[in-house]
Amino acid sequence: MKFLIVGLGNMGAEYESTRHNIGFEMVDAVARECGSTFKNEMLGDLSHFRYRSREVYLLKPSTYMNRSGKAIRYWLQKLKVPSENLLVVVDDFQFHFGTVKLHKKGGSGGHNGLKSIEDYLQTSQYPRLRIGIGHRFAKGRQVDYVLGKWSSEELAILPSIISRSVEVIKSFVAVGIQHTMNTFNQKQDLVKSDGANQ
Repeated sequence: MKFLIVGLGNMGAEYESTRHNIGFEMVDAVARECGSTFKNEMLGDLSHFRYRSREVYLLKPSTYMNRSGKAIRYWLQKLKVPSENLLVVVDDFQFHFGTVKLHKKGGSGGHNGLKSIEDYLQTSQYPRLRIGIGHRFAKGRQVDYVLGKWSSEELAILPSIISRSVEVIKSFVAVGIQHTMNTFNQKQDLVKSDGANQ
């Protein structure tokens, strides 16, 4: 059984440690934990390892966020991975910082990466792991916020968010999406919902 776990983000030093690149950070963390490394391949960096007798591929598209779907479609077809075994890890400013939520499907919510995937795959029926980055930005400053660097307060909490996300991803591969949703989606207590994280 094969799985393709895709972290969304933008390649390049200027995008490192930005909120929009949390997908990259998540698959990097999975690779570290599972002892695999990334290699530069067609349309992205790819890593491969076995987990619980499953073949797992991690992908960081090099197409930039707004063409993520091109890389995903290519690797789904090349690796012959069924769409239900695709998991896209994505930042979401509609969720409080620290929220980690798994969904079977959904709309793009205005996210350019998800829009691209929907365009290339011609469906929104694929699993995605949404990582809340918060929405502490003034009107009209959404892009600056999303592409901005983590604050020192966020950096202190980020390892816990990454750790939980890695557990969700491993569970998705090992036991499937429904059991993983039942286990993890109600546990959202990493960050208190106070004014600093609204």
